[in-house]
Amino acid sequence: MGSTHNSPQGDLLAHVLVPVANETDAEKTALALEPYDPDTVTALHVVEKGDGVPDKTPVEQSEDLAAESYAAVRRVFPDANDHTAYSRNVVDAIFEAADEVDASAIAYRSRGGNRLMQFLSGDRSLKLVTRATRPVIALPQTDTDRDQ
Repeated sequence: MGSTHNSPQGDLLAHVLVPVANETDAEKTALALEPYDPDTVTALHVVEKGDGVPDKTPVEQSEDLAAESYAAVRRVFPDANDHTAYSRNVVDAIFEAADEVDASAIAYRSRGGNRLMQFLSGDRSLKLVTRATRPVIALPQTDTDRDQ
């Protein structure tokens, strides 16, 4: 039958790719996804590379951050897979990872930020939902997210 993300009959929650930034984000995202009971979860951490300029954080530190993020997801989804990507462009890395793991959907939790921060970052949420080739699930914010 081929890839589930191309089939309208495919189960949207068969294999969900979950981009996570850090341990706190990973925990909040996994908890927001939990009520939807996906079949398979793959947590994705993107290590941003500098492409000719110094990296934002040393690779070893970024890999430790990824490991902490994966552990947080596994507290909610014990059988979750993990996937680390290295890229200058986070959104493109998410799309490439979704292809690599054959995800049925990408589920994320908006990290918010003021309009200036969204402008400076290129509003990754907007790019994620408008350029995707598979369903993108925007998980609801929790009360604690709104208070911050």
